[in-house]
Amino acid sequence: QVQLVESGGGLVQPGGSLRLSCATSGITFSGYTMAWYRQAPGKQRERVATITSGGTTNYADSVKGRFTISRDNAKNTVSLQMNSLKPEDTAVYYCNKGPLQGTPWNWGQGTQVTVSS
Repeated sequence: QVQLVESGGGLVQPGGSLRLSCATSGITFSGYTMAWYRQAPGKQRERVATITSGGTTNYADSVKGRFTISRDNAKNTVSLQMNSLKPEDTAVYYCNKGPLQGTPWNWGQGTQVTVSS
């Protein structure tokens, strides 16, 4: 059974930083493109960043230059370093397989990120 457990969210002031982590189990992690997604209140879930099994990354325009996705295939984890945070980054953040990898696994609980002064 696939399990995705996100952590690392919190309340941060504009301009601040957070590092999110996602622990996975029940999958052959190294074989998948992984991604971070977010969902703000009243909005659809959107892809934030993607990393292939080989480490190639891709970012949504809204976070390019501020966020960095990484993965540790030995630990089956994927992380998201978020710098220069803005209020519009406020959302619940989730990890899952990449958007071109077929039906998503069951979503985890996500981790709340709130950017506010």
